[in-house]
Amino acid sequence: MEKTPSGTSVGVEDPYAHVDRCDHCTDEGRCRFAVEQGDRDPEFANARSREDFRCPVVGDLAEEGLTGPWDWADCPHFRARNRDRECERCGLEEHRMAHDDERPLLEEHHLSYRTGATGGDDDPSHEITVFLCRWCHAKVHKSWASVGDDANPDPEAIAEREGRRSREQAELGFESAAERFDADDDG
Repeated sequence: MEKTPSGTSVGVEDPYAHVDRCDHCTDEGRCRFAVEQGDRDPEFANARSREDFRCPVVGDLAEEGLTGPWDWADCPHFRARNRDRECERCGLEEHRMAHDDERPLLEEHHLSYRTGATGGDDDPSHEITVFLCRWCHAKVHKSWASVGDDANPDPEAIAEREGRRSREQAELGFESAAERFDADDDG
């Protein structure tokens, strides 16, 4: 299993197996990093520019799959952050209350702590993240649980989410000013 710098498990053998594509890759298979942030790595940006900013992993869009000469792990600026707002392990969906400071149900979980392919301290890390509910997040880091386990949401997680839904529904209920002020006059 892949490990964090402190030695706890991240819950996967291969973080790249959970990646559809790099966050910097456009729908046209071009590297957005090289175009927008080329000043951070001019050598990389110049190489991409010579190839019309084509992503070296994606390759030819006319072909099926990733046909480029690189793998995601080879790219020094690779990043893949999952944006789905549900737990990757148990499927619990986030339910946030507006204007509320309650602890979120979902937490961002890093699958990789690896530095870029060029290895320097200034290189951006290969950030690969998914969302886990805080209960699954604790299980993955504190036990042998895996992100890919077929798990059901923890009963406490369901109770917390449903409590938030109930409070939200109560806020949506209509109460006239007359009903609110009459209730205050009774006391």
